[in-house]
Amino acid sequence: MGKKGKLDVTKERLLNEAEALFAQKGYDAVTVREITAAAGCNIASINYHFGNKQNLYMEVFRSRWQPRVRRIHESFINSLTSQNSSSPAAIVQALAYAFLEGPLSDEERQRHFQLIVKEIAKPTTAFDLMVTEVMRPIFKELAVMLSSAMPDGIGQEDLMLNIMSIFAMVLHFNFARAAITRITGREYDSAFKARLVDHIIKFSLEGLGASNKGGGL
Repeated sequence: MGKKGKLDVTKERLLNEAEALFAQKGYDAVTVREITAAAGCNIASINYHFGNKQNLYMEVFRSRWQPRVRRIHESFINSLTSQNSSSPAAIVQALAYAFLEGPLSDEERQRHFQLIVKEIAKPTTAFDLMVTEVMRPIFKELAVMLSSAMPDGIGQEDLMLNIMSIFAMVLHFNFARAAITRITGREYDSAFKARLVDHIIKFSLEGLGASNKGGGL
């Protein structure tokens, strides 16, 4: 392996270990020494590849967190396209399946959620990236998709709050799997995921007021 190849491997190892530690502990609780020890590198390697800890943290979001969001979004679009419908029910169903039966592995889903929780609890510059480059564009996309099916006279703020409520429900049923299994006694298998998707659709349509405006699949 050439010098460039070794440098690339070192950079990837640093990103992998940094993401795991940041997800577990949060930005402030992780030291550069912890990251380099976990990655089997010297401290200078972080300065060489990223400049400092903050840049490394931002790169975790750009090269790990954002690509996972793109994969989930692609799954959502593909699912919606395959249904050949743009009804509110079809949109909610595609969104729910993109998370509950989507492309992320269990490890990816856990890290993804942990990073979100840490940023919501104590926002850093990464939170601005999450909002401006991911959340706001997706919410606007959904607002365009759903606006024609909403009750007459609904305001933009109410529409956005409705979309946030749908997202909150989808994220809860996706990331709180252990709690949901304990409470319901149901195994989190494909059959139960389908049951949850149906529940999310029905609950969302009632909340949106779209059930009487052609909201079915």
